[in-house]
Amino acid sequence: MESWVDGADGSGFGLENLPFGAVALGDGPARPAVRIGEHALILEPLAEAGLLGELPAGVLAGPVLNPFLALGRPAWRATRARLTELLRAGSPEREAAAAALVPLAQVETRLPLAIGDYVDFYSSIEHASNVGRIFRPDAEPLLPNWRYLPVGYHGRASSVVVSGTPVRRPRGQLPPAEAGGAPRFGPTERLDIELELGFVTGPGNALGASIATSAAREHIFGFVLVNDWSARDIQRWEYVPLGPFLGKSFATSISPWIVPLEALEPQRVPAREQDPAPLPYLRTEEDWALDAELEVVLVSDGGEETVVARTNARGLYWTAPQQLAHATVNGTNVRPGDLYASGTISGPEPGSFGSLLELTWGGRDPLELAGGEQRAFLADGDTVILRGTAGAISLGEVRGRIEPSEA
Repeated sequence: MESWVDGADGSGFGLENLPFGAVALGDGPARPAVRIGEHALILEPLAEAGLLGELPAGVLAGPVLNPFLALGRPAWRATRARLTELLRAGSPEREAAAAALVPLAQVETRLPLAIGDYVDFYSSIEHASNVGRIFRPDAEPLLPNWRYLPVGYHGRASSVVVSGTPVRRPRGQLPPAEAGGAPRFGPTERLDIELELGFVTGPGNALGASIATSAAREHIFGFVLVNDWSARDIQRWEYVPLGPFLGKSFATSISPWIVPLEALEPQRVPAREQDPAPLPYLRTEEDWALDAELEVVLVSDGGEETVVARTNARGLYWTAPQQLAHATVNGTNVRPGDLYASGTISGPEPGSFGSLLELTWGGRDPLELAGGEQRAFLADGDTVILRGTAGAISLGEVRGRIEPSEA
């Protein structure tokens, strides 16, 4: 179908996409919206006029989407169908919808969720193997548990920020300069990025219950791009024996528009073979890998864009339903607006690695940027942009600029 909104068709944000987010006009409050082309469609006035079907009063009043996510898949599907009807060419309700349409240039995107919990996984076998080779060169790259379960850790939800939010260089304990010496303290010298794809949950489960892989579609609302910024030196000093902490918790950036799972159905493809076969609770009967092309762009202060990596999410070893099933198999409860990230997505070739740690092999082989500058890790003033597309659907972008450490 075609849309009556100028420029929407073929933009990646046409009727086949309709991602959800939150925008603010001037100093006003954030309001839930759907993106169509280069416009935001404000949802509350349409809901109040009864144009989005039978929704509870105030569910789209803002400032976040959590109340809408709590309604579940039947409401998501019905609302998406109504939005498609409102925005398609020839819609008899075009005038009413046009009154709620605002150019993106006139609004500011806001964090569309109140994120109660954030989990980061380690789902790419290429990334996990590369990190193992860099950090433990004389040992097996993968630990014995890796092929049996989606390894993950509980991240810091309070520091998840929307694309465009500056990222301040974190400080912390750095590894000793000499073996057996005392750690140093100061700004990280190895600031890195992680190219990830995250999913956002809806209704969730009761405490003590679990979510089967076969029920994933009822709980996964949609997907966002994720940059899980990492201070590699802080991380390396702290991560044994309990895993990431300060090296990760200072900032995680997500794209502002949540692409609904329903929009990505045509991009679901067979996942890679898993060996050994997963335990019964991790088995899936459907194709759950996502054919999504991803890229990492690095821009020095005042410089030009340099694409430093390209890869595809379909190569992930552990899929979203497996991640959700594992996260809840012990009975923990999922809530509307929770965020689950894939972990760094890397491919098999050097130019397909999703982190600077891998792209420069621990800093040994610096990257050359447009203009001749080199980078092993991020410098102050650098901007990182992650972009993604899934067929005709744009996943948008997530960007962040590195600010100097506090004095």
